[in-house]
Amino acid sequence: MLIRIFSTTLVLAGLCSQAQAQIYTSRDANGHLVLSDKGIGGTDVQTYSVPSAASVRVTRPVASTRGRQFDDLISEHSQKQGVRTDLVRAVMQVESGFNPLARSPKGAMGLMQLMPETAKQYGVKNPFNPAENVRAGVAYLRELLDRYQDDEELALAAYNAGPGAVDKHGQTVPPYRETQNYVTKITKMTGPKIEQIRGSKIYKITDIIDGREVVRYTDKKPN
Repeated sequence: MLIRIFSTTLVLAGLCSQAQAQIYTSRDANGHLVLSDKGIGGTDVQTYSVPSAASVRVTRPVASTRGRQFDDLISEHSQKQGVRTDLVRAVMQVESGFNPLARSPKGAMGLMQLMPETAKQYGVKNPFNPAENVRAGVAYLRELLDRYQDDEELALAAYNAGPGAVDKHGQTVPPYRETQNYVTKITKMTGPKIEQIRGSKIYKITDIIDGREVVRYTDKKPN
């Protein structure tokens, strides 16, 4: 016998972690040892290098410990601008690998890879100075979030390709492989905003099977 009981509730998935996790291992085509907390289905899975362990790769990005020296700057300017610290840290990691002296072939500079015009817009005198660079980079990210109504994916796309490219394509992530990979990589690193989770209606369904309650959750409205 099956009886269903429906109710609406809120689930903040991913905020709790398991006390223990199964670790899977394999070897990639180059002979590197690959570690993962999920089953590794094939050799074409995307992997990331592990600092100080050249022969080991993992299926999630590993933040360099040297980035921790910028935590205070990230926290200070994230709070001032109302931007997630996780988002700022992920942008910094992807943009420069936490290298304050990084310079791209296109002329982007420093931790947040400021373009010269952006540095000038925010009064940056030395773009390789971490304090100035992070201040301007987070302020620019805030400007883009405001422009796209707090849509982080569009703000990230604009940070990478420029707001002109986002607007040209109808305020969507432009169909550029670099930009799409950039947005996907950072989104995977940071996860969804709590506000986005709270904004979703989650339904709690209780099935009574053989006299035992079995609870499950879905974002699909039950019939």
